Amino acid sequence: MKLRLIAAGARLPAWINSGFSEYAKRFPPETPLELIEISVVRGQAQGAAERATHVEGARMLAVIPPKTWVVALDVTGRAVDTPALARWWAKRLQDGRDVAFLIGGPDGLAAQCLTRADERLSLSPLTFPHSLVRVLLAEQLYRAISLLKGHPYHRE
Repeated sequence: MKLRLIAAGARLPAWINSGFSEYAKRFPPETPLELIEISVVRGQAQGAAERATHVEGARMLAVIPPKTWVVALDVTGRAVDTPALARWWAKRLQDGRDVAFLIGGPDGLAAQCLTRADERLSLSPLTFPHSLVRVLLAEQLYRAISLLKGHPYHRE
């Protein structure tokens, strides 16, 4: 089973890449976490943000293999705590399908990505920089995996 984090944004600060890599390398070999970066489309004209997110969304959808369970990271999505995320992860493991997490760029996630998603999750009602979300998500997924395995990383 593969986990893919499909995120808008490339050429990010070294500390973002380092943070993501630190957690990704901790994932078990049977469920590796792969990062797929989609270039952010830039523009200043009226309507440019909507066009940009549409193009970014099309690029994201193009790299999702068939039958993948798709999770859109969205502030309006279902909020979960760590134990609930661990239970969610256990269900995904039982299902056995690959999972793709979609993280939008500076202007958000495209409507077509939200439509394609099997579910929407929210990390917080706060607004985070899109680049930081990949680090937060990797850490939270690692935490959920650790909790299921009885590893002492998560403390209550």
